[in-house]
Amino acid sequence: MGLVIIVAIMIFVIGMMSINFIKDEVTRARDATSLDCSNSDISDASKLTCLAVDLVVPYFIVVIFSLAGAGIVARLTL
Repeated sequence: MGLVIIVAIMIFVIGMMSINFIKDEVTRARDATSLDCSNSDISDASKLTCLAVDLVVPYFIVVIFSLAGAGIVARLTL
């Protein structure tokens, strides 16, 4: 029982630590040399791509919470 909870906590901790790396990549993708998201004259497709890139970090956080929570709940319900 304890092993599954420890693994779920490890997944959570490693996931939260890796957010800093993902934020750096999102910032790099949005800068003026890549997508140029701060420019108001970009096409609608580029604006949509900028929005999709902005959603990477929140989606990653939801996935980490889901994985860790599923591990803990699955073990507690058995």
